[in-house]
Amino acid sequence: MTKILKAVSGLNDLEEMADRKTVVHDFHPLSKIIVTFVFLITVISFNRYEISSLLPFVLYPVLMMTLSMTPFKPLFYRLLPALPFSLFGGISNIIFDQIPVFTIGFLTVTSGMISFVSIMVKVVLTVSAVLILVATTPVTVISKQLTQLGIPSLLVLQFVMTYRYISVLVEEAVTMMTAYTVRAPRHKFVQMKDMGPFVGHLLLRSIDRAERVYAAMKSRGFTGTYVTAPISKVGLKDVLFTVGACSFFLICRFVNISLVIGNFFTGIFA
Repeated sequence: MTKILKAVSGLNDLEEMADRKTVVHDFHPLSKIIVTFVFLITVISFNRYEISSLLPFVLYPVLMMTLSMTPFKPLFYRLLPALPFSLFGGISNIIFDQIPVFTIGFLTVTSGMISFVSIMVKVVLTVSAVLILVATTPVTVISKQLTQLGIPSLLVLQFVMTYRYISVLVEEAVTMMTAYTVRAPRHKFVQMKDMGPFVGHLLLRSIDRAERVYAAMKSRGFTGTYVTAPISKVGLKDVLFTVGACSFFLICRFVNISLVIGNFFTGIFA
């Protein structure tokens, strides 16, 4: 129960980080959105057997976290929920793709093992990039910028509401878990025979809570869009950041930087 409560209290940490004043926070939200989008596309575009070519992309989240003073631990905890899905997908590759590639001692490395590592690296890089964007840019500002880019406001509103009020759903689940443990102190978790009614009641409580939240928003003048402060114009530093970062990603996409560096040092010490 303590872990659940800690998870609920930590859901708003990213929004608190977005209110800081650093070099990364001062970049225009459009620049950060474009850079993040290009980063995601370039990382995903690699085939499933590429590992060394992906390593230079680690530099982007490391630099962004350092310059924005974003702590690693909160981002790591929010990265964990995405890992099980990629883990099961990678394990299936190990099972079904058993073509031997090379041998290290007594271990035969198969193409499935390589694709497993590649999938995990891609997931860590892409999810980290999105988390860094949210940790350095307020969600309302991101939503306004996405709307200005032509993305349907309904989709943007759905994204913001899901992100903003997922903690409300977790709070309802925590309340129900507390009531369940009081009535069944011998059980630490919901038993399988009670899972159906538990989920059904959680759905009903969530719908009721959502209606009350919507009524509260309407009473405060909500018309379907968030009212935010005006976004400043794109400056020279924003253009340089966008062009520089995107150029680096494209170079890393078409040139294996790790291989080039490896060959360089091999030639020096040969």
